[in-house]
Amino acid sequence: MPSTADAVQQRLKELESHLEQENPVLLSAVQSFRAIDEVAYATGVLQPNQTFSSQIPWWPLISVLGTFSAGKSTFINHYLGEKLQRTGNQAVDDRFTVVVYSADPISHSLPGVSLDSDPRFPFYQMSHDIAQVDASEDSGDGNRIDTYLQLKTCHSDRLRGKILIDSPGFDADAQRTTILRLTDHMIDLSDLVLVLFDARHPEPGAMRDTLQHLVRDTINRADSGKFLYILNQMDSAATEDNPEDVVAAWLRALGEAGLTAGRFYTIYSPDAGTTIADEHRRARFEKKRDEDLAEIYLRMERVEIERAYRIVAALRKTATDFSHSSMSLLQEAKRRWRRRTLVTETILLALCATAFMIWSLRAGHWHGLAYDPQWLDFFTTVSWGLWGLEGVVAVLVIGGHFTIRRLAALSVMPWLRGQVEKHDPPGDVIAAFRRNTRFWRTVLSGTPKGWRRKRRHAIDEVLQNCENYIQSLNERFTNPRGLPDKPRQAATPGNDTESVSA
Repeated sequence: MPSTADAVQQRLKELESHLEQENPVLLSAVQSFRAIDEVAYATGVLQPNQTFSSQIPWWPLISVLGTFSAGKSTFINHYLGEKLQRTGNQAVDDRFTVVVYSADPISHSLPGVSLDSDPRFPFYQMSHDIAQVDASEDSGDGNRIDTYLQLKTCHSDRLRGKILIDSPGFDADAQRTTILRLTDHMIDLSDLVLVLFDARHPEPGAMRDTLQHLVRDTINRADSGKFLYILNQMDSAATEDNPEDVVAAWLRALGEAGLTAGRFYTIYSPDAGTTIADEHRRARFEKKRDEDLAEIYLRMERVEIERAYRIVAALRKTATDFSHSSMSLLQEAKRRWRRRTLVTETILLALCATAFMIWSLRAGHWHGLAYDPQWLDFFTTVSWGLWGLEGVVAVLVIGGHFTIRRLAALSVMPWLRGQVEKHDPPGDVIAAFRRNTRFWRTVLSGTPKGWRRKRRHAIDEVLQNCENYIQSLNERFTNPRGLPDKPRQAATPGNDTESVSA
């Protein structure tokens, strides 16, 4: 039976096989992740059954957010071309639903554990975070991963090669903290985020918390361009004397929340039962709806481009954080351990020497600045005469040394835990520190085990390759000079370019 580490490597091989034909640049990115893993294994920051590549979804990921009754499920059903999600004016589902393609025409719903245990999908090992949040809220349901997540399959061609996530409503649930934690995680992983609002309830005051989380907390992100803000169910405003006032009210609300730029869409479902009596108004609404839906769907279809850049950005962030955060913390922790151990031993040695001098003076074995040689002869005779005296002294010295080492390592732990919680570095820095302070590790070196020049150079090479990957992606998706298409180059680790077909 294969080990967990072998299973991880097998999944990476399968991923490489898939990407070999689809996107050679991402195939090279997998190999760069392997390079970081090898360094992390050597330094003890990562276990052999783990890989940094499992912390990101490799398939294009689209998330749909918003309040309940904002029409998220209706929007998804229309996009997929089948009624997969339940719809209604009230909250009909309080779980995150991850929708993936299946060749089976019959849709299947799978429990949350199917996502928690499979590194190919988002929310991998999210049960740990859920348990922490639930424990902090004293809810006692940290193991109820199925309460928050589910996986659904759908036989829709629009899902081929991508993953769609339908989120629960923000407004009324007993697990609000956990929902927001999962939402933040989902936003970070997503290549495209659709934020839907309900045109029937233009009441920004009542939605202050929602606007805070969906707008104010996202506009300052480096990837804010992946957010599309959509005012849904605009057909309900068709009966208003001036429906533009509804849009204006929402624009003011979003502006007050900090959104002063970006694309804002107004749509409603073509399958909606609302009938607009005025023919000219209906034509105007349908034209605007179709234009906006077409633009939204085009962004959804082109999400693979965002996915490619997102993965390279994640690779660069992992390499940078590993070098500048994980290894810097580990190196500083080991230096603190080394310094505290040596200083403590020096102080104890000085105290022992001082105590011996004081005892000798009081015993009369020192005469001014001259030491009595008779005392030296006496001490030598007694030492050689008492069997095992040297062994006892050696045991006391060695035992004291390892005790001091252990106590010094324990004294560094609170600082290290605080830094890990503050910076959230990749891998397990605490486990690596324990490994570096085991009794057979020397205390004289301040450099972590495995963090040699060759391995530091390997991380630098990954960062350099990231620049090459970006250039290859630019050449694949753009052609500023307007030259005829020709075979393009995809960077590979250890080899700057490799010819591939566009």
